[in-house]
Amino acid sequence: MHASLTRQSVPWEAVIALDGASPDRLPAPLAQDARVRTLSLPRPVGAACARNLALNHVRTPYTNWADDDDEFTDDAMALRLNTLESTGVGWCAGWSEDQHPDGSTTLWRCPTPPGRHEAGDVWTYWKSPADTIPIGPTTILARTDLVRAAPMGGLIQGEDYCAALGVTALAPGILLPVPVYRYRKWNGQMTAQVGYDQLEAAAREHAWAYGRSLRAVLRGGEDLVRD
Repeated sequence: MHASLTRQSVPWEAVIALDGASPDRLPAPLAQDARVRTLSLPRPVGAACARNLALNHVRTPYTNWADDDDEFTDDAMALRLNTLESTGVGWCAGWSEDQHPDGSTTLWRCPTPPGRHEAGDVWTYWKSPADTIPIGPTTILARTDLVRAAPMGGLIQGEDYCAALGVTALAPGILLPVPVYRYRKWNGQMTAQVGYDQLEAAAREHAWAYGRSLRAVLRGGEDLVRD
């Protein structure tokens, strides 16, 4: 992740949440980079809580959640930042790619179509909790005030589903038809761990209902799924 950030063409700053881990474990290139700041938590609190606490330390006008074992494409920040600044929308996202152990990639086009979407519309592309989520949470670059208003959900997993639905419900945004994020597929990722599937259905149901209810409240009761 750090190596991909160093290839970006626009200024950036990173806040790393150390979820109960010793700061001594931070790789030297990160520890020596003045653009990287760390939040060292005294005990493990889980991904959702750790990320929300790290959000207190964000100083940039835009924020993008990311996992430490993934990477951004080289133009990910510039493409979305230029879109945000030229259009005035609250968020800008893109497609993602799965990066396999042999280095090959597989493109994932999210169910939400490219183009501009009004606040709350992204949720309508999530037909049911069992379906694929409507947009990639880590592909979203958004105004920091929006991210703070829609942080990680209180879930043991799938917390970023809530964050993505919250941000896209609070402001209009644009989805670009280009990959901006790569998920590195490997045995150490959280989604590959034994038992992960046991709570995935429940997490999706909660996030789906959250998105539906938030949209309904903001739209005066309208919560119909797009046909």
